[in-house]
Amino acid sequence: MTPSPGETSSAETVPVESLAERAYVELVRSLYETIAQALYMLVIFLVCFVLVYHSSEDRAVLLVGSAALLTWIARIEVARRFRQRALTGVIAKAEARRLEVAFAVPYVGFAILLGTFGARVFALPDPQAHMLVICTVMGFCAGVVTGVGRRPAIANLSMLAAAGPIVVTAALHGTPLYIGTALITAAYLVGGMQALKMRFEIVKAEIGKRLLSVSLARSDSLTALPNRLALREYFDENTRLISSSGLIAVHYLDLNGFKPVNDDYGHSIGDMLLALVADRLRGAIRSGDIVARLGGDEFAVLQYGLHRGEEAEFLAQRLVAAIAQPFLVGDLTLAITASIGTVVTSNGREDLTVLLDEADARLYLAKRGRLERVAGKTVNGADW
Repeated sequence: MTPSPGETSSAETVPVESLAERAYVELVRSLYETIAQALYMLVIFLVCFVLVYHSSEDRAVLLVGSAALLTWIARIEVARRFRQRALTGVIAKAEARRLEVAFAVPYVGFAILLGTFGARVFALPDPQAHMLVICTVMGFCAGVVTGVGRRPAIANLSMLAAAGPIVVTAALHGTPLYIGTALITAAYLVGGMQALKMRFEIVKAEIGKRLLSVSLARSDSLTALPNRLALREYFDENTRLISSSGLIAVHYLDLNGFKPVNDDYGHSIGDMLLALVADRLRGAIRSGDIVARLGGDEFAVLQYGLHRGEEAEFLAQRLVAAIAQPFLVGDLTLAITASIGTVVTSNGREDLTVLLDEADARLYLAKRGRLERVAGKTVNGADW
């Protein structure tokens, strides 16, 4: 994920908002890390449901238990369907939010139905069924803490929905044993929430520190754009997955007229201009694409999920148009342009270096065509 246009380009810091968003994405990814716990819970609840209904033959137990079973199966299907995307895809904050909601709806829905199921069983005169249900519910709550603890809102709501009705119905029995059961269950619930909060704060801090360290090591010190190392890691981690559903474009861009700015006004003005160019490029790309500084006045953009090659040309034109607008640097108004070379591929197994070299070769042809046109010649080229 690249920083947004309004974020600082300081060499010493990484934007807080950017880190917060990236930490949020990592926390959402954790929801999809494993399906094994969900399968265990499916088996446990199925055994509990079958045994309780066989013992009671209560119609409400059958209806609520069946609904809970189907909802948990839906929760597993959601995890199965979106797991690869969540764990390996390029995810912006908006998509992470959708993935979180997709996970939360069946998860919390099951917790509500489990609590309703437990309350109904506790309303029946069968202490053995009560014992079985309380074990199932507490096991579910333990799974919530370990599996969903990184998203406290989902975890707390799920534990309250599952255990709360049992606490109430057990207390309403009015006998010392059931009141004790209610109090102990409530104590476990409160303790679990407190432990979950502490664990979440620790995990969030650890993720923030890790992302900050990674960002500083993989960010260009002048523009705060990803550097060449970050670009390669981004390509290697995401391209094979994304290319299966579309084309990939690699754009290689450099600036025309940047050297005279350095020569006439000094490197400090040139550095400020490069930072403004980086902001323009960040604002021109789509969410999920990435722009990186390769060095000097050279930049690269990876564009994913294209349906037609013309879409790459449209972005190239947009990038060039963004740079063509005058830059205000202090009291100076500076005008530069950009040349760009683009290669489009559907092969996610190609090496990024090869693609960059090819795009650079096309950039060279574009720059030569530009110079020849300035000299009054005509050529066939791809200079945008």
